[in-house]
Amino acid sequence: MATSPPQFFFALAAALTGYSRIPHHDVILLGTGHNALVLQAYLARCGLRTLAVDRASEPGGGLRTEANPRIPGCTHHPHSFFHRAITRMPWFRDLELDRHGVRYLEPPLNVAMLLRDGRALEWWTDLDRTAASFAQFSRKDADALRRWTEEFRPIVEQILIPEAQSPPLEPGRRRALLSASKLGRRLLEVSALSPLEFVTRKFEHDAVRAGLLFFNGLREVDLRQPGFGHAIPALLASPAKAQMCVGGSGNLARGLIADITEHGGEMRLGVGLQRILTRQGRAVGVELTTGEQLTSDLVVSGLNPQQTFLDLLPDEDVTADLRARAGNFHYNLLAPLFALNVTLSEPPRWAAAASRPELQQAFMFIAGLDRYGQFHEIVAAHERGEIPPPVAWGACPTLFDPTQAPPGRHVAFLWEKLPYALHGDAASWDQAREARGRELLAKWTEYAPNLAGSVLDAYSRSPLDIERSLPNMARGDLLIGSFANDQVGWNRPFPGAGTYRTPVPGLYLCGGSTHPGGNVTGLCGYNAARVIAADTGKAIWWQPPDLERALATLADAG
Repeated sequence: MATSPPQFFFALAAALTGYSRIPHHDVILLGTGHNALVLQAYLARCGLRTLAVDRASEPGGGLRTEANPRIPGCTHHPHSFFHRAITRMPWFRDLELDRHGVRYLEPPLNVAMLLRDGRALEWWTDLDRTAASFAQFSRKDADALRRWTEEFRPIVEQILIPEAQSPPLEPGRRRALLSASKLGRRLLEVSALSPLEFVTRKFEHDAVRAGLLFFNGLREVDLRQPGFGHAIPALLASPAKAQMCVGGSGNLARGLIADITEHGGEMRLGVGLQRILTRQGRAVGVELTTGEQLTSDLVVSGLNPQQTFLDLLPDEDVTADLRARAGNFHYNLLAPLFALNVTLSEPPRWAAAASRPELQQAFMFIAGLDRYGQFHEIVAAHERGEIPPPVAWGACPTLFDPTQAPPGRHVAFLWEKLPYALHGDAASWDQAREARGRELLAKWTEYAPNLAGSVLDAYSRSPLDIERSLPNMARGDLLIGSFANDQVGWNRPFPGAGTYRTPVPGLYLCGGSTHPGGNVTGLCGYNAARVIAADTGKAIWWQPPDLERALATLADAG
């Protein structure tokens, strides 16, 4: 049987390097974050022999559910909890994760923004109920909500979803294709704005503007950044809302691992990486801190660009230009997360629920946000390295999934964005963490007075703590890289490495520093799987979208 060109190339490379001794794998993956797990599952199903290595003692990265050692049976989510549209992701279906026991809930009152005056701005899974809430603040804004939702629905379905689920197009080619259709031109027009410009031009009420910016912007992009004006109407138009994994976020990781092992994938945990092995400039495996060498045809990094290109690659394999590009990869000023986790004798009882009982069943709640101008204050505080007045969001998981605590107990958390370099030095968090946790709890209690007597246990986690436990999230950036400085699409993480392939032969990328970016979507790993399967001559057994064809079809339709 003839060997396909990619397969022949990899076989020849292995023979020439002399790294064919056991243990040898087709692919070694660096890290076991959710994108790497999705990728490994696809490659294992392609018949490739895969091995993932990670310094962590358990796989999953941010998909972690921790047991409370002080109160047995209570579990907490130290990093990842709100998952948008996971059950609609193609990999969730392709990998049959429901067969592995992964289940999700999507509560109807998806988000409630609690105002100090007792009112609440509500986002429901039902558009009519959301519009009714908006109308209590502004009839004009309720009409704008409906108008933008309807206008952007076909843009989301026919452009943005296929884009997120495909390797990115070269910017000039993308613009040309979008410019050829009515939907594409509208997307380009709205995208030219910043989120701040979009809400100030299209909505009038101060609280509505604030809520839209927070829920649909602040957690993901720099609100001042031109090119992201579409982010808010796109999320409004998306049928997918915030979801939670039954049993905790760690169950998603366990489902992925079950599929990987079922198809022959392997993992090595609790091992340190010393370097990426190269031969004649090609990545051919990894060396562990123990000195053990593991060889492979390909290496795929789920780590950030500095870890991959500066920390792990030999200097002689990183050109000055490549070193500069990796070193200049920027992280988000506003992304670092501070978390307060509590165990309670009863769930939070919102004061506002006295007049609006449905608030007791709100999934995500936002507290401390009342006016649009607070965003400028938050940005200014981050730039100074100071703590802004609290604007936080969280959930009480046990209201919807009682398995996460024993009878008579509840778990809840509150998150806020705080500067990584507190007062100019991240180490300051070691002294400031507990005090900030107490201050955050006091603010929470203003909205839910019963917390004053129901907290059984509490602990906090600072942006520095997040970086320590998840080094991939440099500077505590949960998105693993800003979308500013043109770090999007084809240019993410930087030009020359934006299609999951890198300038180093045999080395690929799959983490949140690649397209379409951070957050738990699994799409970085999903898209990388298509590229690697094609490069290794494996059949693409799934059905990913054909982005160019989809956009060209729109052009044909006008």
